[in-house]
Amino acid sequence: MGVKDQMENIGIEEEKASDWGKSLPVPSVQELVRNDPHSVPEKYIQHHQDRPVVPDMASSSFDIPIIDFALLAKGDEHETRKLDLACKDWGFFQIINHGVAEEVLLKMKAAIAAFFGLPLEEKNKYAQAGNDFQGYGQQYVVSEEQKLDWCDMMFLITLPHEIRNLKYWPDTIPGFKDAVESYSKEALKVANEICSNISLLMGMDKDGLKRFYGKTKQAMRMNYYPPCSRPDLVLGINPHSDPDIITLLLQDDEVPGLQIRHKDKWILVKPIRNAIVVNVGDVLEILSNGVYKSVEHRAITNERKARISVATIKIPYDELEIGPMECTVDDDRPRTYRNIKYLDYVRKDWWEDTLSLKAGPWLAFYLWGAQMDFKTSSLGIFGIETKRRSGNKAADSLAKKGINGSNDLVFFMD
Repeated sequence: MGVKDQMENIGIEEEKASDWGKSLPVPSVQELVRNDPHSVPEKYIQHHQDRPVVPDMASSSFDIPIIDFALLAKGDEHETRKLDLACKDWGFFQIINHGVAEEVLLKMKAAIAAFFGLPLEEKNKYAQAGNDFQGYGQQYVVSEEQKLDWCDMMFLITLPHEIRNLKYWPDTIPGFKDAVESYSKEALKVANEICSNISLLMGMDKDGLKRFYGKTKQAMRMNYYPPCSRPDLVLGINPHSDPDIITLLLQDDEVPGLQIRHKDKWILVKPIRNAIVVNVGDVLEILSNGVYKSVEHRAITNERKARISVATIKIPYDELEIGPMECTVDDDRPRTYRNIKYLDYVRKDWWEDTLSLKAGPWLAFYLWGAQMDFKTSSLGIFGIETKRRSGNKAADSLAKKGINGSNDLVFFMD
């Protein structure tokens, strides 16, 4: 199917209810803390090898790249080189001078705080329903043994307007819809400008990526991380990479919590006032033939203060076929990934009969062991990059053979 045909199919695609399956009921973490601030239920206590030990929380020997967005948008060569290196070496960077008014940022954060400040009964009016991943709740939970995240969230499809489900948009908070609308528009502008510059770096014109993926969706995940009496035992969100094009994260300016894996260490991303954190998603790594990296990251908690954040994602429509773009493949860098429909990339029924799954907050799935024929290596790996955990013998074995794979493919944001 050609790009034109894909675009036509995408243009007529109707938004359907999610078919990712139902989630087991999970209590609100915010309410758990409110009722007993000193208790940490067993389901939230991570296995020893996964716990965020104290040195991890204080780690700051590296700072992720900082890019002046205003200069980048003007074609500044120095900032363009920084963007290229950030996507190759880190997969993460922070942007300053991005043009989003401080008032827009503050109103967005205030809207999140106001929602999570509502009584539980009021928040539950916007709870996830059935197999719909939109709304208020927690991660998708598919097993009683699953380790849970110390986090509550609200997930909304924000663009295009015609696929919004307004029943999940709180109407009891003055200014909530306006705040989301304003920030959504600004985030789209920022994401498009970044993708235009990445398109140039990949050897195309500024619209090269846009022509390829055509119409996209935008969604927001609003996170609330309550304080935890034992932050050394839990994780706000488990380690994952993002199966989107790019993610824009608006952090809490006062409370750090985002960590990224860099050179086998967990690096705490220091908040910069009014900055936006950007990371490469799995789709962009695939399109770049592995040149740009979608890296593992997680969220940690703290004892004293709640933390909020909002992740805004740019994702293709389901029927788009993704794979390395021609401009990224040559004799020196052969094709690393085969082509695949985006829906198939994230759809759980590829693996649910053969793998032990842990589903994340929205469309989230943990792939324990690399067993899918996705990469073009002889053994074939589903996923982007080897992100091993102790005890994952399948991934450990593959890694020893020098094969890249992901045992943590998830679709959720910090």
